[in-house]
Amino acid sequence: MPQTPAAAPLSPARNKLLWLVALGFFMQTLDATIVNTALPAMATDLGESPLQMHSVIVAYSLAMAVLIPASGWLADRFGTRRVFMAAIALFAFGSVLCALSPNLSFLVAARVVQGLGGALLLPVGRLAVLRAFPREQFIRAISFVAIPGLVGPLIGPTLGGWMVEFASWHWIFWVNVPVGILGLLAARKYMPEGEPMPPRAFDLMGFVMLAGGMALVSLAVESMAGGGVRSASSLIMLVFGLACLAGYWLHALKKPEPLFAPELFTVRTLRVGLLGNLFSRLGSSAMPFMMPLVLQVSLGYSPMHAGMMMLPTVLGSMATKPLVTRVVHHWGYRQVLLVNTFVLALLIASFASISPGMPLPLLVVQLFIFGSVNSLQFSAMNTVTLKDLMPSFASSGNSLLSMVQMLAMGMGVAAAGAVLAGFQAHLTATTAGETLWAFRGTFIVMGLLTLAATVLFAQLPESETPTAGHKPGPEEQN
Repeated sequence: MPQTPAAAPLSPARNKLLWLVALGFFMQTLDATIVNTALPAMATDLGESPLQMHSVIVAYSLAMAVLIPASGWLADRFGTRRVFMAAIALFAFGSVLCALSPNLSFLVAARVVQGLGGALLLPVGRLAVLRAFPREQFIRAISFVAIPGLVGPLIGPTLGGWMVEFASWHWIFWVNVPVGILGLLAARKYMPEGEPMPPRAFDLMGFVMLAGGMALVSLAVESMAGGGVRSASSLIMLVFGLACLAGYWLHALKKPEPLFAPELFTVRTLRVGLLGNLFSRLGSSAMPFMMPLVLQVSLGYSPMHAGMMMLPTVLGSMATKPLVTRVVHHWGYRQVLLVNTFVLALLIASFASISPGMPLPLLVVQLFIFGSVNSLQFSAMNTVTLKDLMPSFASSGNSLLSMVQMLAMGMGVAAAGAVLAGFQAHLTATTAGETLWAFRGTFIVMGLLTLAATVLFAQLPESETPTAGHKPGPEEQN
């Protein structure tokens, strides 16, 4: 029997392109998780408190969120190969700067450079795949590219802990250099040229207002734990950030070709899904930052041991993926997201029970269940966000969702860092035992923040279920 186009073997050139894009995605996802376990070692080396290191993660996520809206225009203007190679080079250069950082301020700036490169790796790589593969093979191709997105978080925390324990934290960045050189050589040889598309207008004013608004709001959240002048500056940044976002909305209403067309937001499921993503990710995005930190700072775990404790979360996430479609088909998006968000909030708050005498198997089970519930949450809310978009809005809707996800990740870590610093100051925590109480309070607060998303998901129609034959794509499940 002749093979169907979707099942036909891929040409060697296309296979190599997939491996190249997968390599870029792997670099991005690995670096997003490998740093978490190394934060205490970085803090010691740089003369900082481990509880003040959240800006290292926030800077990376925020830089990615800021540049994602421009990724498609850059690829169209300069060609996919050129932009993809520039992204790899920028990412590797940022990694070198991170490894050479003499202080926290320099490290944060270097993470911004690294994040700008990382922001382009997946969107531009996905665009290259979209243009190189016929539509009937695209889902198969993008599924292959998504696999490293699962592998990166699986090995990132453990690899980071191993490097810190047996070498130094600098190696979590140095390792990107040879990988980046390999990626540049492969991109030069195997990625299609991707001739620049006919020029289209870029909404520079809209981009500045949107990026500035996101940056100011995130920075305001991060600095809210301070008092006096710092609190006043937080309020000023928050007001200006909200003004920029409001200004962007008014600008988009009158702009012929805005970054994100206002018509996008006429889709009810998109509105609810984006806001739900933003609020429900605040708590869950803080967990990869909080858990390795509390295990090392308050419970005395080694970096490698703390990294290995993140494996149950990833395994729970992977175990749940095949069940998502069946669960949502049976219960519907509204019911699943309402119940699952409530359970997720309780699980995050439940980590307040963590203590030095807690049985290890109990903590492993707790982390596994959290990973499972969190995976169901991400898959369901991402799919409901995109499923009703018309084809003409699919690309911009997906970019908008990616931007909101990265913004929520940064804001979640920033909020957790601010709350943790606030509890630490209130409790005058100096010993490991006193610091543990600050962590416990922070887990409860982040759980409560996650619970706020139930108000948003309650706005979904009760009859919302997946359309026939629809299964969440890999890009919808992250």
